Amino acid sequence: MTLEGGKEARGGSTRFAGSVAVVTGGSRGIGREVAESLLQYGADVLISGRSAEALAEAASVLPEVTGAAGAGRLETVAADVRRPADAERVIKTAVDRFGGVDILINNAGVGHFEAVAEQSVDDWAQVIETNLSGVFYCCRAAIPVLRQRGGGWIVNIGSLAGSYPFANGAAYCASKAGLDAFSAALMQEVRFDGIRVSVVAPGSVGTAFAGSDDRHAAAPWKLTVSDVAQVVVDLLRHESRSLPSRVEIRPSQPRKG
Repeated sequence: MTLEGGKEARGGSTRFAGSVAVVTGGSRGIGREVAESLLQYGADVLISGRSAEALAEAASVLPEVTGAAGAGRLETVAADVRRPADAERVIKTAVDRFGGVDILINNAGVGHFEAVAEQSVDDWAQVIETNLSGVFYCCRAAIPVLRQRGGGWIVNIGSLAGSYPFANGAAYCASKAGLDAFSAALMQEVRFDGIRVSVVAPGSVGTAFAGSDDRHAAAPWKLTVSDVAQVVVDLLRHESRSLPSRVEIRPSQPRKG
């Protein structure tokens, strides 16, 4: 099916009714917030993640959303997008469970932040393989399904780090810069199939993304996961003639100094 936005009443719960979305890295943070928003607006949603425990915890919370009138259905899949077979299994599960895929949100990502001379080969590989190769694997698996449905959306969650590199972030910045280039090339390949490709590039978001459980990660000046999810959902509502291929979102008043 081809997604068309902006037709229903403002705040309507059936905004994406009949659509199927896959959200990688959907058990926590930005991914879970995007999944929750899509469920609230009627989409059927599959979330994937490496941790079965994190997926179970997300599934224990999201039924409160799926039980609401007009909300979509939820499926979870434990998978590592660094493995091509896992990426294919994620898409196949969505097709088997819900009949197809209309929206792919490539959100799964990791970060290891060390100086190049001190970074391990394994950490470098994990960042590049998750943040860049994993997106390729998921897109490669999803594109034939999107074509069968008459088009849809691929939204890749990038970062301002792809445009503004910083010290001790070489692997992460390189992965996100590569994601920008990959997305721009893919957009040109599939646009006439009715598949729109966009990058949403946040700045500082208040999550424990870098592996820290620090409760102070959500500083008042930082973006919230809800801020990013709102941008993703608004993006998906654009009419088919419109393709915002890259959206940057940053704190309005960042920390000084």
